Amino acid sequence: MKPEEDICVCHHVSLRKLQSFIKRKNPKVASQLSECLGAGTSCGWCIPFLNKLHQCHIDGQQMELSVSFENYSERRKQHNAKKTAQETNHDAGK
Repeated sequence: MKPEEDICVCHHVSLRKLQSFIKRKNPKVASQLSECLGAGTSCGWCIPFLNKLHQCHIDGQQMELSVSFENYSERRKQHNAKKTAQETNHDAGK
């Protein structure tokens, strides 16, 4: 994934913004990444990727994601469609 591409699509938080935030703030736990413009606080799709970035930082590794933005976006669409279907079924009492 390129630095200018959004990890958190809901809040338009790019990989570069997250990398800068992590370097600047040195968060102790991954959930603190939500302080970076609300990353991970809407649909939830990006949370595993935020966790990965945080773990790379903790381990002293390069903070990168080896997924293309196209693949990432397609998988996010599938995640959100599944989530919507589950919510619809729950609301219908199924």
